[in-house]
Amino acid sequence: MKRRAFLISTAGSVAGMMLLPRMSFAAEGQIDWYTASDSNILDFWTNTIKPAFEAAHSGVKLNLVDAGDNAGIQSIAERAIAAMQTNADPQADYFEHADPRLPKGAIEAGLYVNMKDAGLSNYAKVNPLAIDSDYSLPYRGSQVLLAYDTTKLPPADVPKTWDELVTWIKANPGQFVYNRPDKGGSGGNFVRRAIHQVNGLDPKAFTVGNYTEAFGNEALGKAWDLLKDIAPALYDGGAYSSGNTQSIQLLAQGVVTMTPVWSDQVLQAISEGVLPETTGMVQLRDLALCGGFSRAVVLSNGKNRDAALKLADFILTEDIQSAILTELGGFPGVSWDYVSAELREKFADIIPTTIPTFPAGAWEAAVNDGWYRNVAPNIDRKS
Repeated sequence: MKRRAFLISTAGSVAGMMLLPRMSFAAEGQIDWYTASDSNILDFWTNTIKPAFEAAHSGVKLNLVDAGDNAGIQSIAERAIAAMQTNADPQADYFEHADPRLPKGAIEAGLYVNMKDAGLSNYAKVNPLAIDSDYSLPYRGSQVLLAYDTTKLPPADVPKTWDELVTWIKANPGQFVYNRPDKGGSGGNFVRRAIHQVNGLDPKAFTVGNYTEAFGNEALGKAWDLLKDIAPALYDGGAYSSGNTQSIQLLAQGVVTMTPVWSDQVLQAISEGVLPETTGMVQLRDLALCGGFSRAVVLSNGKNRDAALKLADFILTEDIQSAILTELGGFPGVSWDYVSAELREKFADIIPTTIPTFPAGAWEAAVNDGWYRNVAPNIDRKS
């Protein structure tokens, strides 16, 4: 599912094959590029990456296509696998974000290029924390962090560990809020950070396949106790916002001093004047809040594969990676050493030393259900 960006309105779309572009033979020198990401990502590619790449690569054009959603991407990938059997044109060269493990067996079938071995001149710059597979290329990320009002909380006093954060919340009742975990990833990942805290700060303890009711009750139960303990000190004596956007609005209105936010949403909110320039940002240093990366793939049987690999290399350049920070409000896919010194200094407090993740599937359902049942039993989940 797409995760919408702050203040970006996306049009509704129909999933799957209905959104596939009309089939046509690939043009020489035209990279057929597809995305299932939000409209702000397509806008960024249209307005920033496409003109810069085409100017640097004479004779190569980018054909940017909205695939609708992940089902649309998977349908195109399935078409490309089928095309491998007949050496036909898959009319696809590049997916802006995709899991190379899908469709099942795609890697084994040789559908995607091994990016590690593709000879990209900039591959060594990729942040090792972001690498998930040799067959995909992390180029932008987003992570939940803490945004705060520096006019009320001086940066020197901001909490930088979980224990410091809990102490601050209790010492400043009503000044912290997070959203219900099923209503937005900022609050959801704050809850997951609590789960990590009471389970040895070990994100690897949780995998897609290791959920059982017994383990879930044990691991999550300790987190419910922690979150119930801080609840009376939250905004309005134990209230929760309705989503990512409302948390930012409460901070903008000065109602609260601190709230968890997605990195791209808060950077965009500051750049658009929704939040003031006095908004501070910080990441916990003992273990960061969860985040993730968008990872591109190149199709091995694409008719313009070589040009697509040039594009993959291009998006790792300093200019594009800096634009991801300054224009898109995302995190770079390269190590921060390859971002300009000015930007490294500006974002010093949010450069992550870890990028924890948390599995979906049965764990996601258990987290959401358990939070409502144990932490906020008086809240109507449907409201």
